[in-house]
Amino acid sequence: MKILVTGGAGFIGSHVCDALLAAGHDVHVLDDLSGGFREQVPEGAHLHEVDIRSEGVAALWAEHRFEVMFHLAAQMDVRRSVADPRFDADINVGGLLNLMEAGRQNGLKKVIFSSTGGAIYGEPVVAPQTEEHPLQPLSPYGITKLCSEKYLFFYEDTHGVEYIALRYGNVYGPRQNPHGEAGVVAIFCERMLDGKQPVVNGDGKQTRDYVHVKDVVAANMAALDYDGCGVFNVGTGVETDVVTLFEALRDELAPEMPTEYGPGKPGEQRRSVLSYAHTQEGLGWSPTIEAREGLVETARWFRDRRGNG
Repeated sequence: MKILVTGGAGFIGSHVCDALLAAGHDVHVLDDLSGGFREQVPEGAHLHEVDIRSEGVAALWAEHRFEVMFHLAAQMDVRRSVADPRFDADINVGGLLNLMEAGRQNGLKKVIFSSTGGAIYGEPVVAPQTEEHPLQPLSPYGITKLCSEKYLFFYEDTHGVEYIALRYGNVYGPRQNPHGEAGVVAIFCERMLDGKQPVVNGDGKQTRDYVHVKDVVAANMAALDYDGCGVFNVGTGVETDVVTLFEALRDELAPEMPTEYGPGKPGEQRRSVLSYAHTQEGLGWSPTIEAREGLVETARWFRDRRGNG
């Protein structure tokens, strides 16, 4: 199939491209390189350096008539979304609508959308959180992801474009950007390798559901094969607190480094953990990489990339 991957030069998107190429698809990447890197676009994929909000999207779609779109391009900094909600909505909602209008007029059949688990559900009412959990986004970022899911339902209902929304836990792994994407795993790894002390916010007992990028890619590929529409969690069902995460990375990269605590972040979500039962039943997907194993592998990747190991 001819497939468009938005954000395909980024962390998750580049891994998705690898899998699609390996499966024999014709892969095109749409990325303005504001957060992604040209060198992460795999050989064999066609890079189009275009902003998802631009008029160039319509021309690109008219020329190539992509059948499927994996939509990963996004403004994904929660703090920036709070500081500038209009900017966040312009990219995450306006960009999606620009893509969908071009796509529905030029043969688009299916969208696999990278959504969010923790930012859509908010603080757990019950745990692990299922897809039926109350939707209580606490940030503009979470609101735009939920809004995007609703727009995708509209395009399916009105224009027949199928969609799958994958609600990710906290994705980590090789190629994660410690700057633009602000993943705590990447941030801690980089600071440790620089000989700088990472700071654990608050008591460090706040938890997240850390899911390895390899498992996220597998969920995306399962969604491509799925016949129908729906919303599916992509998580492990396991909570890992920040202290445990820090210690796993510290033991691999900087064994002598102490644990240093700083003030907590006002309004930070205390817990997030996703049930994958519905995803296992519907997509035949379940996580395969346990958190500590994945964290050690990721720490080694960051070290080896620098030639420190």
